[in-house]
Amino acid sequence: MKKIGFAIMSLMVVISFTVSAAPMPTDAAAVKVKTYENCTAINKVYKGGIARNSKVKNKGGKTKHKPFVSQALYDANKKSDRDKDLIACEK
Repeated sequence: MKKIGFAIMSLMVVISFTVSAAPMPTDAAAVKVKTYENCTAINKVYKGGIARNSKVKNKGGKTKHKPFVSQALYDANKKSDRDKDLIACEK
């Protein structure tokens, strides 16, 4: 009985280390970089637009939604940032 309990506990420890050691992608890292045609297309996917980094501030007043942060995605859609505040298509 002790051997079965020890085997089960050992298996649980091995599984827990395996699960915790697996790298978890962050939201920004998991995003496939895609160029959108216009702000309507961006806002269908990202309600608050796309920010270049988390420290940028909106120039144009209040927004309803928080922008998604991704430097690569912002760089691919930089043309949609009309006010050049480093947030493309903020809403």
